[in-house]
Amino acid sequence: MKRKTAKELLAESFRELAQDRDIDRITVQDIAKNCGYSVATFYRQLGDKYDLIAWDYARDVQKLLEKEDGTRKDWRQSLSDAADYYDEQREYLANLLTNTSGYDLFIRYMTEIHFNAVMDHIRAVSEHDGPDRKTEMLVRLYGFGTVMLTCEWIMENTP
Repeated sequence: MKRKTAKELLAESFRELAQDRDIDRITVQDIAKNCGYSVATFYRQLGDKYDLIAWDYARDVQKLLEKEDGTRKDWRQSLSDAADYYDEQREYLANLLTNTSGYDLFIRYMTEIHFNAVMDHIRAVSEHDGPDRKTEMLVRLYGFGTVMLTCEWIMENTP
């Protein structure tokens, strides 16, 4: 049985608190206390709650791209799984987008996470060193566009 890491427990604690509170009202002390850790333990793992949010989101994106055995999913399956994820996580993500003073930072984090995930995939299937500058720019455009459209969709369809 795999034990959960401190980051995983902190992320679970944060999500639990976010079910009942606006994100801006959740402190690092709240997160740590809720899972039985000290604030010092939190800061040994992460810089702030936005780092926790970004780390948790990046982990979710990675899960969406990979099968249980760690191999990459077909892109169609990844997109389908992503749509399901965003639908299931709509309330939590809307809370993030609506109630964070770090909204723009969160968008940048999300965009960077998407960019890195796609670039990693391109590098994994590429026969040479990796994509050229034009491809990198197109991937960055794709990442920004998908993040912005996803955020719009989440906010438009939030009850």
